Amino acid sequence: MKNLIFLLPLFISLPLLAQYNAQFEEGLKETHDLFNASTNPEVSCYRIPTIVTAPNGDLICAMDERVPSCNDLNRNKDINIVVRRSKDNGKTWSKMETIVDFPLGKSASDPSMIVDEVTGEIFLFYNCMDLDKERDVYYMHVSKSTDNGKTWSKPEDITSQIAKPGWHKDFKFITSGRGIQTRDGRLLHCMVNLNSGLHVFGSDDHGQSWFFIDTPIKPANESKIVELADGRWMINSRVNGKGMRYVHVSSDQGTTWESRAEPALVDPGCNASIIRYTAIEDGYQKNRLLFANAKKKKGRKKMTVRISYDEGLTWSKGKTIYKKGSAYSSLTKLKNGDIGLFFEKDGYKENPFVSFSLEWLTDGKDTYKKPKRDQ
Repeated sequence: MKNLIFLLPLFISLPLLAQYNAQFEEGLKETHDLFNASTNPEVSCYRIPTIVTAPNGDLICAMDERVPSCNDLNRNKDINIVVRRSKDNGKTWSKMETIVDFPLGKSASDPSMIVDEVTGEIFLFYNCMDLDKERDVYYMHVSKSTDNGKTWSKPEDITSQIAKPGWHKDFKFITSGRGIQTRDGRLLHCMVNLNSGLHVFGSDDHGQSWFFIDTPIKPANESKIVELADGRWMINSRVNGKGMRYVHVSSDQGTTWESRAEPALVDPGCNASIIRYTAIEDGYQKNRLLFANAKKKKGRKKMTVRISYDEGLTWSKGKTIYKKGSAYSSLTKLKNGDIGLFFEKDGYKENPFVSFSLEWLTDGKDTYKKPKRDQ
């Protein structure tokens, strides 16, 4: 277990900063390496990024802090959940804080978040395992913040609410990254049972209780869900060995699904990110979805962000953020309308936050404008 947290230097020389920024495509507004194991000799690596924008506009980034090795939950006795926050659209960041740290032998992994815009609360989910007492038995927890991510409640075990009793020893997990809140206030998220398939779970009472939709979705591994402009649900899924993403759409709130391969979204079999950027119903001029992943059929490289104007039927070619090693990613919309991306870089050695404008993403063809009601 760690006893000390070694923080990044407060000041970085200009030559080093310029060298770091040169690794990325030109035109990015912010580039910050937020979690780097080389600054802490007691930590093997930081993995599994998630980012959300809190109701007050703060940015919250969370990750695994994998101490003895970079192994996943079922082979690692010491993984903690750590966070950093920004109050100024990613220009500066707080010191790293540990928010989940169990005794040695029990680990927490794969953070994800949902922001409840109705109550102002933020839900942090993660998977948990006690390797000394119940090796290979996965539990699923949730913690809540009522102060924009400054403090978090005692974790609640929701395994019995979102998984079947017969799944006790199955390889199951809440997918990392983020869930959503639908237009009618419902919270939705994805969990995977590698034996049965992908499942949707959620809450109709702002996290007081959680429901499980017993409709397995295949093929699908780690996935993200979005609500389409017409109220349908769409899931964008990792599928190993296919070289592309798969998409699943439901018009009956998860009872049935129509699935299709998405050859245009090349993918090496890696967790990705998809979010709603704007909706006409909210007063914007266009419906826009954003998607980020490692845009390669084989090998986790070439972090790329794309935009769709037709609810995911077609996607832009996209803009490359980083050409070399790139893995898991998480997108968010900043309070000023810019786009924030938090992703794993170069074999999990670095975990940068970058931000950019809609105008940069679209090569000047599209510009962010505030909703008509706010103009």
